[in-house]
Amino acid sequence: MKTVMVTGPGQTAVVDVERPEIGPNDVLVKMRACGICGSDGFYIAIGGIPPRQGATPLGHEPAGEVVEVGAAVEGLEVGDHVVLNPMAAGDGIIGSGGAQGGLSEYVAVKDAKVGVHLVTVPKEIPFSVVALNEPMAVARHAVNRTQPKPGDKVVVFGAGPIGLGAAIGYKLRGAHVVVVDIVPNRLEKALKIGADAVINSAEEDVTKRLIELHGQAPPSFAQGERSGTDIYLDAAGAPVVIQTVTDMARQGATLGIVAVHKKPVELDFGAILTTELTIVLSMGYPTEIFEVTRDIAENWEKYALIVSDTIPFEQAERALALASTPGAAEKVVVTFD
Repeated sequence: MKTVMVTGPGQTAVVDVERPEIGPNDVLVKMRACGICGSDGFYIAIGGIPPRQGATPLGHEPAGEVVEVGAAVEGLEVGDHVVLNPMAAGDGIIGSGGAQGGLSEYVAVKDAKVGVHLVTVPKEIPFSVVALNEPMAVARHAVNRTQPKPGDKVVVFGAGPIGLGAAIGYKLRGAHVVVVDIVPNRLEKALKIGADAVINSAEEDVTKRLIELHGQAPPSFAQGERSGTDIYLDAAGAPVVIQTVTDMARQGATLGIVAVHKKPVELDFGAILTTELTIVLSMGYPTEIFEVTRDIAENWEKYALIVSDTIPFEQAERALALASTPGAAEKVVVTFD
């Protein structure tokens, strides 16, 4: 079978490998879609992940169809549509340093247990949408970390896939959601997925607009005009986001950070002491990988708007290049026949 590997710094190749064989406790899944993540570009840039540098299989957002089921496996049948938990694979994280990657024709799930390694999804959902499960789990963990309540006023900075997924998650929790970005078509998409309002921070004063939308915070030790916003989520990774939030956060607000900041960010603790701002960081999906699956199944047409490009596996290297080009695409998903 064919699989996509990082073969050196800045290099990938589609290579032929043996199709995996399964035992009585295993399941063989034919890949039907696999999303491309920003971290894939990082893996390519550094030449792969030890100990598989020079031969690192790619693809950690996999969805597929069961084609073989071991005799001892319960709860699965040939033909089931499934989403995989990349973190649970016994031979290493799928597509992130493990022995297998989702940008392959087949993936073997060893010692397969439903609810741990994979779950079934309704067959009417396009595989390109099912493949959003892993990044949407990242977004859902960010939402969970900020502990939203019904009626909370929330701002999401960054209308990329994670930001949009978080916006959907907050709306499902009953929050009023504002999305901030500088790209008009991203903001249009945010409205389509259900955001209550959007702000183009390249054209508008974010603080003034948020005070209009969320009201002004009541007087406190924190000086100056403060927005009544309850929760801020940084899904953009721009230092200006942190400065903007700390300048306007009300006393007792929460700032969640799911974005990857590639350089140190200055934070004036003296200036924010009076706000008693709660800052929480979010990484991965300790419990959310299949929690979010239910929501995708129920709201898949909304999640489908996040996918910007679907590219056939035969052009997987082009898909990787497209996803790594700033501004070229929002969310690229590779599909298989």
